[in-house]
Amino acid sequence: MPDTDSLPTDKRPFRLTVTARIALLAIGLALVSNLVLVAFVWRQIHDDAVDALRRDTIEQSDALVSVWRSGGEPALARAIAEARAPGDLSLILAIVDGEGRRRVGVGPQDIALIGAPEPTSFRIGTIGGDRPWSEREAGYAVRRIGADYLISGRLLDDWEQEQRGIEQAMVAATLLSLVLGLLVGLIVTRYVGHRLNEVADVIEGVAAGDLTLRVRGVAGGQDAFDRLASRLNAMLDKLERLMIELRVVTDGFAHDLRSPLARLRSKAEAAVLHAEPEAREAAMSGLLVETDLVMRVLTTLIEISRAESVSRDRFTSVDPEALVEEIAELYSPVVEDAGMAFTTVIEGTAPRVTLHRELMTQAITNLIDNALRHAAQGGAVTLRLLPQDNWLRFQVEDHGPGIAEADRAQALRRFGRLDRARTTPGAGLGMALVEAVARLHGGQLELGDAAPGLVATIAVPRA
Repeated sequence: MPDTDSLPTDKRPFRLTVTARIALLAIGLALVSNLVLVAFVWRQIHDDAVDALRRDTIEQSDALVSVWRSGGEPALARAIAEARAPGDLSLILAIVDGEGRRRVGVGPQDIALIGAPEPTSFRIGTIGGDRPWSEREAGYAVRRIGADYLISGRLLDDWEQEQRGIEQAMVAATLLSLVLGLLVGLIVTRYVGHRLNEVADVIEGVAAGDLTLRVRGVAGGQDAFDRLASRLNAMLDKLERLMIELRVVTDGFAHDLRSPLARLRSKAEAAVLHAEPEAREAAMSGLLVETDLVMRVLTTLIEISRAESVSRDRFTSVDPEALVEEIAELYSPVVEDAGMAFTTVIEGTAPRVTLHRELMTQAITNLIDNALRHAAQGGAVTLRLLPQDNWLRFQVEDHGPGIAEADRAQALRRFGRLDRARTTPGAGLGMALVEAVARLHGGQLELGDAAPGLVATIAVPRA
């Protein structure tokens, strides 16, 4: 199959745009719905008119038969004469003999009687006889009265004229609906085209490198375009944040690895140049230390990426109290060996929650390791589980120097190390990993003041 994109513009097959197709669809739906409505109304009016004519004709026929039964033909003749209104040319009311010739009343001189009529039989069609009766339809009933027949009914001229008027009105309504459909189609086309072009312009701008563009006009909107724009803006927000983090990671990675790599090269060179075994062994030991540092940085970066991309189907139902007690049992001897007191506090009753158990455990232990490195010697570390409103909060508290409020955003960034932490081993990725785990669970990492010290909280929703 040939690629139509490679064909010259004048030879490409004609294709309607999406907005044009939407407009045509709107016009078609409006026209079809109006035609269906018009057909229904016409049919309903027709059926109602026929039913009314049948009912009136049969009632009149029954009344005249009753007159004939009580007073004979003379009384029936008088009733027929009284029933005709002056100027009423559509009335058919006559007594005819067995051959169809009119004896009394108004109507055609000769009437075609086909077979013996059923009681109160009603017919619609030409009644026969001389012109103009033979050319005009009528609705009439045929009743037997002795050896003769009673014919009662009306010509359909007035009714047909009303029908034609209704049909003309319906044709006008159909044309009006077509015009309105065109107008609505143009409005829909303009609206849809404007919204789609706005989204397309934003996408093109982002593809050109401007990550600050957003689709406007979605505040509080609930239609499909507003939801599309809202999702697109959320995706662009995340994309912009990831690009910023990527730049920060790249810059921080290059900056923080420069010194370890320089030391790594220096120790490797020293290990090669030293002739004495003792000096070479010391250089090799330092080489291993620097290699371990670089490996820890790379491992932590991999763990952060893993935490940001874990599928929700790997979450399991976890008892948070059991999780906290398990971590406390593991870390209590470590904290006490460091000369600190370790306390576990579980406030209230925490329901089971859906978590990624391994990543949440790693995040909490990262906070405990951070407290061990930065808390004052002889201080205390507290692991607290706090159910609060619709949130479940895992808190690690220490009594170290804490983090000033102005520096907390820096501490949460990847490779974001405060000045006083530059002299300690590490790459500034521990808090970034904890925040990534909190975001994975739909929560957040909060840093607060323990007065003195730091309160680091992983808050996740209960549901």
